[in-house]
Amino acid sequence: MCTALAIILTSAVSLTYLNRKAIILKLVTSRDRMDVAPNQTITWQAGPETATEPAQDRPPNIVFILIDDLGINDISTFGGGVAGGLVPTPNIDRLAREGAIFSQAYSGSGTCAPSRAMLLTGRYPTRTGFEFTPTPAGMGRIVSMFANDEARGTLPPLDYNKEAAKTALPYAEQGLPGTEVTLAEVLQAQGYHTVHIGKWHLGQNEESRAISQGFYESLNMENMFYLPKDDPDVVNAELDFDPIDKFLWARAQYATSYNSGDLFEPGGYLTDYWTDEAKKVIEANRNRPFFLYLAHWGVHTPLQATREDYDAVGDIQPHRLRVYAAMVRAIDRSVGEVMDKLEDEGLADNTIIVLSSDNGGAGYIGLPDINQPYRGWKITLFEGGIRVPLFMKWPARIAPGTVVETPVAHIDVMPTLAAAAGTEPPDGIEIDGLDLLPLATGSGEFDRADGALYWQSGYYQVVRAGDWKLQVDGRQKKTWLFNLADDPTEQSDLSQREPEKLAELEALIRKHQEGAVPVLYPYTIETPVAIDKTGAEIAVDGDEYVWWAN
Repeated sequence: MCTALAIILTSAVSLTYLNRKAIILKLVTSRDRMDVAPNQTITWQAGPETATEPAQDRPPNIVFILIDDLGINDISTFGGGVAGGLVPTPNIDRLAREGAIFSQAYSGSGTCAPSRAMLLTGRYPTRTGFEFTPTPAGMGRIVSMFANDEARGTLPPLDYNKEAAKTALPYAEQGLPGTEVTLAEVLQAQGYHTVHIGKWHLGQNEESRAISQGFYESLNMENMFYLPKDDPDVVNAELDFDPIDKFLWARAQYATSYNSGDLFEPGGYLTDYWTDEAKKVIEANRNRPFFLYLAHWGVHTPLQATREDYDAVGDIQPHRLRVYAAMVRAIDRSVGEVMDKLEDEGLADNTIIVLSSDNGGAGYIGLPDINQPYRGWKITLFEGGIRVPLFMKWPARIAPGTVVETPVAHIDVMPTLAAAAGTEPPDGIEIDGLDLLPLATGSGEFDRADGALYWQSGYYQVVRAGDWKLQVDGRQKKTWLFNLADDPTEQSDLSQREPEKLAELEALIRKHQEGAVPVLYPYTIETPVAIDKTGAEIAVDGDEYVWWAN
């Protein structure tokens, strides 16, 4: 009897150990479950019933469309497109064609939240302290546990800082301070009605949520599903090789909120729902200046598409690429519907539409071509991680077919749109970005100090000055120096052959860090990311990687 009991107990312990990841995942993710009510109709705040002056005589309306994790090769504008061009993006192409294309445009960071902070403030993390992407409780622990228990080839294990995690601010508190002045606040002071729809990711406490940062109205993504996982209209693609994906599928709910009220279910597939609501906002505000910030969740994981889009893109393999292609199709449809609505309301000529992505495509989804021809992914500062589309359409001021080759970045969006509205940031606020209208319209000067753009995530710091780009991975004590004019895809490291240029760019990084404010909250996880391999591939000796602190 004792022997049998011992065997049973040993087997139970062994089984529990083998299932420990699933048990921990369920415990960590279940504690954040929220009550979600059925969908509710939003009554958007409306402007005057009739216009007091023609649309062309008012300050321009502004629509900023931000896509999440879009690879530069996911759109057909630059000759690419998903699945080797099988799924074109005609509406995004039309937007680009009818305005200005910034052909060397960069995100603010290799991950989402710091980029969003830079877009809205025009300021680097050295001024704001908003350097790392807020992550839900337990995410770092879960991701590192799954990643380190699975085959990663020659990549080092992830480092999870338990002590930092214990003292970390709650997820909702990890946000943009109320002392920062956003584009929405500047436009609000100029008489604009300001609306946010979609992802925010800049905090949810009293000072950092959207309605505290200059938006009169906010339809906020409260969790991560596009549709419920078991919805009859959804096609899912779970990634069994990606620890981030495991966490998202376990934690996600289908939820939104209006003006930080109670949670309720969205009214359909998230991309389409937000688009429908954006069109209602345009209609409600057709007789007054408005700023609409439409921040899509697509094409971020979890990979979910509607059955209709999945069928429409055709028989693409592997399955995850077909679902991803269908998600890109939905985003492109959204852009077309927003442009058409502006036309229908007679607002197109005096509306500025800007489109970008928060960073490059993610390598962890296992699709090798999304950032081609550039090296690297989201969570790196190689070109593939930070090269993004930046298109600006304004028929009243910008000639169709304009191409701007000057390097620009997300920090330039805030001062550009403030200037377009006839205002500028308040006195006493140091803005790092520049007004891009002189480039887009061909009128005026554009002169960036030192010709330099900067990126950072902890000890991983990068500068581009002119055509030269230096990357410094402080943890590896490794540098890469590239001449992007001759080597735009960063294949040939010149750090040993160009010591004077190396020293010049190192000095720029040191200068940029002088007087930097402390980070708002520390990183809790450090991740080695292969530069040339996706998350579905195994690293081998000789594969280069960067360390990313977040």
